[in-house]
Parts: sequence; structure tokens; C-alpha cells
Amino acid sequence: MNRFQVFPDLPIGNNHIRPRRLRINENIRSLVQENKLQKTDLILPLFISEKGTKRFDIESLPGVYRTPYDDLINEIDGIKKLGIHAIMLFPVIDISRKDLLGTEAYNPDGLIQNSIRKIKETFPDMIIFVDVALDPYTTHGHDGIINEKGYVLNDETVEVLCKQSLSYAACGVDFVCPSDMMDGRIAAIRTTLDTEGYTGTGILAYSAKYASAFYGPFREAISSGARSLDKKTYQLNPANSREAVREAILDIQEGADMVMVKPGLPYLDIVTRIKSESEVPVVIYQVSGEYAMLKCAAQNNLIDEKAAVLESLLSMKRAGADLIVTYYAKWICENIL
Repeated sequence: MNRFQVFPDLPIGNNHIRPRRLRINENIRSLVQENKLQKTDLILPLFISEKGTKRFDIESLPGVYRTPYDDLINEIDGIKKLGIHAIMLFPVIDISRKDLLGTEAYNPDGLIQNSIRKIKETFPDMIIFVDVALDPYTTHGHDGIINEKGYVLNDETVEVLCKQSLSYAACGVDFVCPSDMMDGRIAAIRTTLDTEGYTGTGILAYSAKYASAFYGPFREAISSGARSLDKKTYQLNPANSREAVREAILDIQEGADMVMVKPGLPYLDIVTRIKSESEVPVVIYQVSGEYAMLKCAAQNNLIDEKAAVLESLLSMKRAGADLIVTYYAKWICENIL
């Protein structure tokens, strides 16, 4: 007997198994809701520009802007008042500070280094995640060091990423977040941090970062000049799933405290697969292209923005995400939560 033959003699209309009983009204629906979105689930990406700059509204990301270093404390104060406890920092530096090797990435007096110190001095309980990669600091826009043929060199890049991570740890960052997808970088960074006494600095690894078409607005936001760059030699093939699980397992074995899937909505199956294999928190990144599409549809009255945003983020929770990096974090706290 299969599960549809438990009461074979009862007509469908008289069957006492009626799942709709749990959907009769809002109070019951809320009572049995399996996944909920909370403010503590959210990590807000924050673009920081250099001293002396002005706020810059990012045209392709409506409602998102570059925060000048001089306005950083006021910005963080507003974020905290909304109930957001975690931010992820990205630098927007002048082209004069960029070079082929990304040396500005580990400048002890660099923009991000100073920003970490400034935030921690005023808001010590704010959880700071910082992106670790070279694309904001290189003239070519790749995430690592390239050779004369334009190929990104793995081990040479990892060496610089260790210096970058160490410089952030020295300023008090909570989590370094390698987003470069180089082989072996988690083990190298973990060893470097531990050797230098920063055993309490965590690592959120971008373990499954795909070579996606959804990153365009982000590259404009940080002025990387990399909108058309081919990063397929180090980012994952969108057609693959086993490869993503393998990357996540390797990163956990190498010392990652959390692992990330990026982008978000097109890769919910990857979140679920990694979640089933992982003993550490799984993070998802609702990337700039996803945000921009929702904003564009909402501005053209094609969707109900509140309903669509909540549905999108709940789908990420349902897939298994513990935390969500989203440009919608402030908006959600103001309009939904």
C-alpha cells in the first residue's frame, strides 16, 4: 500500500487529511512557518571611498552608495540603529594607488585598514567582515597577480593574500573573507594568522564563487574596471555542482570557519548540497545583479518589492543559508523586519 491508499474507500472530498487546516489564517500560518528571516541573518556590504571624497550614489544599484571615509562613523551609527550587527567592507581607491601586484592591499595605513580601526574604536561590537582579493587594488582588475599572458598566478597570489589578511587582522577585523578562488589560500591564510598570534580572527571562505553574469554592478561600484574580464580560470563553471561541494569541503578542511555560495538565487541547489556536507555555517551572497533586477522590476511596477524581496531571501533560508549578504539589508530593516 502506498501513501495515497491509506483510506482507499473515502472519496477525496471526505478525506480527513487536509493540509489546508494549517493555512486557514495568518496566525496559524505564522505559527507553523518553517523558516523566518531575522535581522541577525543579515550582513550589509559597505563600499568605502577615500578621505576627502563625497558620497557617490551608484547608478546601477539604486539606494546603494559609496560611503566616504570621513562619514564612516555616522554611517555605522545609522546601521546599528536599524539593528544590523554585521557589515562587509569593500574599498574604492584612487587609480593612482593601483598597480600590477596589488601592493596597496596590505598597506598598514590603507583605506580598509584605517576603516577597521576607526569602526572598532567607536563600535567594538560591530562584526566586521572584509573582502580579501586583489581586484580593487590591481590596474587590470583581476583577483590576483597575472603573468605576461594575463593568466592569474596561484601561489604568488596566495602569498599576497596572506599579507593582506594579516594586515586586516592586525587592525581588529573579525573575519577575513578570501573571494579570490585560488587553490590552497585558506590553509595558507590560517597558518599565517595563527603563526602571528591572530588565532581569534575568523575566515569566511568564498568557497563556491561562480563565474557569473550577475556581478556587473559590483564592478562599477568599486571601480575595478573588470566588467568584461574573463575570470573563468579561477571562478567556478555555472554548470557544475560537485566541484562546488569539493571546494567547500577543502576549505573547511583547511580551516574555514564559514563557507559562502555566490551568487544567491541561481545557486540555491548548491547551498543545499553544501549545507548537507558542512559542519560550519553556510553563507549566501545576494549579489549586485540580483539586487539590481529586483530594484528595476519594482521601479517599473512589475513586482511588489516587499513581497518579492522577502520571498527571495526566505528561499535562501529555506535552501539552508545561515547568513545572507545583501544590499537590501538596510531596506529590509526599514520596511519589513
